[in-house]
Amino acid sequence: MLRISIQNNPDTAILKLEGKVVGPWAKELNRVWSDFKPSLGTKKLCLDLCGVTFVDAIGSRTLQRILRPGAEILADTPLTRHFASETMRRMSRNDPKEN
Repeated sequence: MLRISIQNNPDTAILKLEGKVVGPWAKELNRVWSDFKPSLGTKKLCLDLCGVTFVDAIGSRTLQRILRPGAEILADTPLTRHFASETMRRMSRNDPKEN
């Protein structure tokens, strides 16, 4: 299960994830992101991974699509910091993609 919540502030939008970013839930996250992205405009994106417990390959690719230059990742445990660093590492290995 994956809980997705969005907190819209004047200068920042926080996309908070809780649970597993896997398979069908990662696809749902991608759908939510696609719907939300146009309204982001110039706001800074903060991707909150503090409640994430697992990320599979599909989830990792989804997180890579969401992250964009200037985005911030919140991670507060060794596990969530690992998910964040793996996502960033894979992004730097791959060709730049439109987010």
